[in-house]
Amino acid sequence: MEKSLITTHVLDTATGMPAADLPVQLFKQTEQGWHKLAEAVTNADGRIMSWSVDDSQLDFGVFKVVFNIEAYLGPDCFYPLAEIVFRRQDDRHHHIPLLLSPFGYSTYRGS
Repeated sequence: MEKSLITTHVLDTATGMPAADLPVQLFKQTEQGWHKLAEAVTNADGRIMSWSVDDSQLDFGVFKVVFNIEAYLGPDCFYPLAEIVFRRQDDRHHHIPLLLSPFGYSTYRGS
């Protein structure tokens, strides 16, 4: 499977392990609002390397990845979702990592 222009990697910093089986959705902003492009589940290494959408639909624009933290940590988690909005404005690969714990999360521009 070929690597997508947009990928993600989720690490559970409380356990020091990848966050496997975490549902994630990918959206693109349009004039009408957010349009869902794809959904996937992180693999055993906590990664989504390819989406069920062709890279031609990932042209420049504003995107959002929505991580379903509640599905991973359970119904008592503090943050049920993490929404990360970013702009794709160059031809570089866009890697969106998420560092996750029961009471917080962070992200950065990955490589």
